[in-house]
Formats: sequence, C-alpha cells, structure tokens
Amino acid sequence: MALTTRLTRALGIAYPIISAPMAFAAGGRLAAAVSGAGALGLIGGGYGDKDWLEAEFRNAGNAAVGCGFITWSLKKQPQLLDAALAHKPRAIFLSFGDPETFARQVKDSGARLICQVQTRRDAERAIGCGADIVVAQGSEAGGHGEIRATMTLVPEVADLIAAKSPETLLCAAGGIADGRGLAAALMLGADGVLVGSRLWASHEANVSPRMHDAALAATGDDTVRSQVMDLARKLDWPHRYTARVLRNAFIERWHGREAELVAVADEEAAKYRQAWAEGDPEGSNTFIGEAAGLIHGIEPASVIIDRMVREAADRITGGARELVS
Repeated sequence: MALTTRLTRALGIAYPIISAPMAFAAGGRLAAAVSGAGALGLIGGGYGDKDWLEAEFRNAGNAAVGCGFITWSLKKQPQLLDAALAHKPRAIFLSFGDPETFARQVKDSGARLICQVQTRRDAERAIGCGADIVVAQGSEAGGHGEIRATMTLVPEVADLIAAKSPETLLCAAGGIADGRGLAAALMLGADGVLVGSRLWASHEANVSPRMHDAALAATGDDTVRSQVMDLARKLDWPHRYTARVLRNAFIERWHGREAELVAVADEEAAKYRQAWAEGDPEGSNTFIGEAAGLIHGIEPASVIIDRMVREAADRITGGARELVS
C-alpha cells in the first residue's frame, strides 16, 4: 500500500517515515531495515565515535541510508561529518544546536539537510540555513528535547513554512508510534513523520533485552524529563535540553538532587557506564518516550512500518467516509 506525500516524492521512498537517528540504538542494521521497508533509515552518529560510525555504515551494506548528529557535539569533532559524507548518505540530520556551521557542506555534498527543531524560533533558523526538511519535535519524544507539545508545534511550524518557505518539507516527531499518530501528523500539516521510540523497540535496534523488557512493562505515565543522566555521564548538554527516559532507581535517587550528583560525578559516571554496558535498566536509563504505552512487542522494523502505514491509510480513508457526508 502506498501513502504518497511531498516527502515520499522528494526522497523517492514508498512511505512518509524517517527513523530517528537515536544515539547508540540506531545502528546500520536498523537504518538498513527501515530503508529496505520503504522508508528512510538514519544511523545515529551520537556523540562522535569514528570507529563506531564506520562500522555501522558497513553494517548498513548497500542500503540507501542517512546519518544524524548531535550538533553541539559535532562541532567538537567536525571531521566526523566528512567521514559520514564520504559514504554518500541520502541525508544528514542535525539536532540540538545551530545548523549553520554545517549546512552548506551538507547541501554541497548532495545530501538532504534535515534539521530537527523544538521551537518555532529554531524552525525559522533552520529554514534560513536551507534545511530541506524540518522536523518539529514535541516533548513527548524519548531522549533529548524541550517542552513544546507535538500537537501545537507541528501546525505552527507548518504555517511558518507555508508563509516563508513553501518548498521546505515538514516532519512531525514526538509520540508517534502507530498509524493513528502518522495519520494525525499528516492532518496537522506534516509531510511525514520521524519515528523513534517505536523503532527503538525493534529487533534491529542496538538495545539490550532488559531495557526492551522495561519499556514493554511501562506506560507513558512512567516517563520523566530529566538532566541527571547527562550529569552522571559528564556530557555537556546545553541546559535548555532535557531527556525523556523511564523512571527507575537511578532517577528516583538523583532527580531533584542535581547539585549533589555533580559533586560525585566522577564516581557516578563509572557506575553509570558499567550499568549501561550491562544493559541494566535500573542503574542506567531506558531512553524511550511517552509512546511506551503504545508499544506491546519487539518486532522487525519492516513489520512496524508496514502496520503503521496500513493503519494510517485506514484511518484517513475510513475517517473521511464516516465524518464527511
């Protein structure tokens, strides 16, 4: 079943879905599976490990994939963009920082420039930098973000694009985990969606079984936005961004006690790294969004995407018949 939008036509894909370049979780295997299913898969460049990045491009094989970076972190190792562009990615995804530093290099390479934003102000900046695709991310999303909600941010950015840059494409992100979310995003004015948490819960994602189990046992009520995981990992995240994760023993111990955590960061960083390496969902963090309550199994990415599209098409066509007479 096809679901045609400006995004599918521009990218030459069957479905208006892009997988989020989730740090660590979104490797080459997941990106290739998503692209193979008719969407666009992205490798998560994360905080910048060149050996890891090269290995994941190899894992993607000959699949047409892209790559995403945390912009403020990429500025510390700009050579990583050269490494990614050497693989001729379909797109480069930049989030969490001003994209201007890298925008021209990406566009000159022939890759699509995708800029994820969390505010209208940042959307204006992304448009000014020549973004081919703007991703409006609501706070429902797992991992890092801000406080605007998907339901209002997406149409506001859609109106901005219509007025100032009609050729720019728009994707919605945050809480989109099934066909209802995809259909709703299209109705809000988006040309497609960015899917994170639902594809994080896939066979191809680089996620420990214990963290998958924790997510399957959770609902959206069990998530929280916090900075303690970044303080424990001694990562220099700008204060405007927090991360949505599952509540757990680590969060209960440190959330609201950030100053105390900073004072013992060296000790806690070692504990956190060990817990992360072991896939421990209590000693580290499970990065998943409010969509946790919509996820009921760990499945192949192709199955997730196919069902999402079929559900969306049914909602759009069936809803039109039922609501419009």
